[in-house]
Amino acid sequence: MTDGPDKSNHDTTVICAISGGVDSAVAAWLLLREGYRVEGLHMTNWEDDDGYCTAAQDLRDARQICTDLGIPLHPVNFTREYRDRVFADFLREYAAGRTPNPDVLCNREIKFGVMLEYAQRLGGGLLATGHYARIRADGCLLKGVDPGKDQSYFLHQVSREALARTRFPLGDRVKAEVRRIANQAGLAVYDKPDSTGICFIGERPFREFLARFIPGQPGDAMTPAGQVVGTHEGLAGYTLGQRQGLGIGGWAGGTHEPWFVAGKDAARNALIVVQGRAHPLLWSIGLTAGPVHWITGPPAALDGGELRCCVKTRYRQADIDCTVHRLADDSLNVRFDSPQWAVTPGQYAVFYARDECLGGGPIMRAVRSGAPAPAGTAGSLATPA
Repeated sequence: MTDGPDKSNHDTTVICAISGGVDSAVAAWLLLREGYRVEGLHMTNWEDDDGYCTAAQDLRDARQICTDLGIPLHPVNFTREYRDRVFADFLREYAAGRTPNPDVLCNREIKFGVMLEYAQRLGGGLLATGHYARIRADGCLLKGVDPGKDQSYFLHQVSREALARTRFPLGDRVKAEVRRIANQAGLAVYDKPDSTGICFIGERPFREFLARFIPGQPGDAMTPAGQVVGTHEGLAGYTLGQRQGLGIGGWAGGTHEPWFVAGKDAARNALIVVQGRAHPLLWSIGLTAGPVHWITGPPAALDGGELRCCVKTRYRQADIDCTVHRLADDSLNVRFDSPQWAVTPGQYAVFYARDECLGGGPIMRAVRSGAPAPAGTAGSLATPA
């Protein structure tokens, strides 16, 4: 924190996305401290008057934040763009049996797509958000310093050009410090809970929401050997590794271990379930991913060779050491140094070199292990899943 505003920034207008939460509020406060001319922009991406959508309250909070900071607020509605560019893909992926991550597309298409363009039309020289990530001077995307809040995973599809016009004031701070700053600055949202889950679903039951758009076709839940042990309400409402909500009790040929989703058989409309977290169908030794977006271009090591790096297959996962080869269609063949649990098609494989986020792409398929896993690990090489 500086002793006073930096006068060299006075000629730059920064449009700061104000969600109505503490992170974006502190991001705007920090920019003001740095001497920028700051204006707020609050976007509405989803309107659903059913008691679960918090858009109206978030807009009220955003107005109060901007009043407290003494900056103007520009409300804008991107509902149509969100449905066309994010939600339509979300439904297609679920209908195809995959598990998408709409937050990644929202960043690429909305926040650092149409919102960035809108900010420029407002006269903003820069766009700022409350993401926990950093941008290096050469345009590289880096992890945020708070490992529990780092959001580079969700930003890996954003273009280098968009990142060059963006600031992340919270990237060098931890969440506890952000809340302390908000409290000291007199911002009423200093203790507002963080939003969780997918924005347009909120706290509502996910399967109930999905059934409004993809009618569920009930079917059998069965073991890999074909033994029917229960029923499901529609394949789209389940994801690999899911344990809750299966409604399967004990059966004569089973154990007392919990049941997990291990796959979907669309031809039979069957949900494949297994018992025990160590079951080999829940573990993978690698994956294929594509198409892949590289933030600063494909690593040179992939030209006829292999890339040693780390990968995450889900948010807040520890980095996984891996070896990456490029295939003829420009997709990637990734092999983990140690087997990984519940690698899920439709999610994103995001690659890192230490703190630098190199890029990533959607997981096309997992390569399964082939033997029962001992506690905390998995077995040997087998055929792709």
